[in-house]
Amino acid sequence: MAFARAAARRLLGGRAKFTARSATSASRDLTGSAVHHQDLQPPVHGHSRNSRLENGVVRLDKMERSTPSRHMCTMPELPSEKSSTVTGMITVAELKELARTKTIDTVVVGLTDCYGRLVGKRYTADFFLESAVDDGTHACSYLLATDMDMEPVPGLEKTALVLCDVVQDDHELAPHAPRSILRNQIKAAQAVGKFTPMAASELEYFLYKDTYEESKNRGYHNLKPAGWVREDYHIFQGTRGEYFHGPARRHLEASGVPVENSKGEFGLGQHELNVKYAEVLEMADRHSVYKQCLKELADSMGVSVTFMAKPDAAQPGSSCHIHLSLWENGRNIFAGNQTLGSTKCSDEFRWFLGGWMHYTPELMCFYAPNVNSYKRYVSGSWAPTQIAWSRDNRTAPFRVLGSGKSLRIECRLPGADCNVYLAFAAALASGMDGIRNKIEPPPQLEGNVYFAKDLLTIPQSLGAATAAFKDSKFAKEMLGEDVHHHYHHFFDNELLAYQQAVTDWEKARYFEQI
Repeated sequence: MAFARAAARRLLGGRAKFTARSATSASRDLTGSAVHHQDLQPPVHGHSRNSRLENGVVRLDKMERSTPSRHMCTMPELPSEKSSTVTGMITVAELKELARTKTIDTVVVGLTDCYGRLVGKRYTADFFLESAVDDGTHACSYLLATDMDMEPVPGLEKTALVLCDVVQDDHELAPHAPRSILRNQIKAAQAVGKFTPMAASELEYFLYKDTYEESKNRGYHNLKPAGWVREDYHIFQGTRGEYFHGPARRHLEASGVPVENSKGEFGLGQHELNVKYAEVLEMADRHSVYKQCLKELADSMGVSVTFMAKPDAAQPGSSCHIHLSLWENGRNIFAGNQTLGSTKCSDEFRWFLGGWMHYTPELMCFYAPNVNSYKRYVSGSWAPTQIAWSRDNRTAPFRVLGSGKSLRIECRLPGADCNVYLAFAAALASGMDGIRNKIEPPPQLEGNVYFAKDLLTIPQSLGAATAAFKDSKFAKEMLGEDVHHHYHHFFDNELLAYQQAVTDWEKARYFEQI
């Protein structure tokens, strides 16, 4: 999927999301294609390509031929307005015409793995239309149980991306897949009160002048950030990065991912680019395309971006704050006349907040899924360390924002490295259980949460978070026993890989002195 090769070349690429079995709302088609999966096994230490893993079948369920697919991306030639572009949604008939004229010649069928990466295959557009649309094609089931030793996928011109669901032989959602887990929580929310969850994610990242290859060859040491002063809201310094962030905004817009703004952050070379909120599944899809777009754009420009939670101990970490509200018949049901601290809200808001906070320690590994995630939680660093809520207070992990129609809850716990499908699913499941069981939140906390006493602290490591997840009755009920086992095995595997690694810190501390 090509997001850019050079500013002066017109490249077509992007994302066409085809209708699968059902839509998440009557007014908007938010479904993806389907991927058929057989027995999924949890990862084992080392490579997961072993005899216990069986092949599955990628299935793109039959489509209504008039149904639009979503997010066809164009890479506009910035200096010129002469060339034609393809933007927004396209129908299958339009895709056929684009394939006939060779405007689109490649279709990427992608799904999200447990790390939140897009993985899949590339097909010629002709084969995709002739065979895969109706009959499906093959994929390997290790995609949901793999380690990180996979080769990066280079960008290609004239390419569309189809985001997939993962389904089993009976066409039911494969429960292990991150997108399936989120879908199931959306369904559960709609069963309680026909609620439509609306969401946003705020991703931060670091931009470096080094290429990915250069960075790897140097062991990721002495990287050059694309900025040498703190540029939080700094327009002049931000302008120096517009060679990258300008095309990123425009390419995302052309992909059908609406951008709100971008800005510099506190770290050297650190930035944030925000896209418009949407229904929660659509927002997760936008998030995935956003990350893929920025990484491919950076690669094509000879620079690099990282969504690590803490790539540099001397710099602040990168977060992925998530926002949620519940809507019914065009009304934000969080709005109301009840008083909670300094907020006017509904009972549902209060209970949703209470449930979300209550289950956070048990589901922390869905907000912070990697060993590095926990290096971000440093007191005074804008990353939360204790469980509390407050009103527009950036030291609290749960920050209440807006009023009336705009009332929402921001959770500042997830890092930029989270799998956003799992983070949204954990938040939604927790909040909905709060509504079902009328879980009350603690009192609003005023002032600097870092200095507050007697608060519950978040797990301090992936090991502690995984232990809480393993013992969580709620996590088992939310996911089902098999899926719960799959993910705690997944996190155990990550821990084992880390524990067997010899780090630079260890060598610097012990090589000569011991």
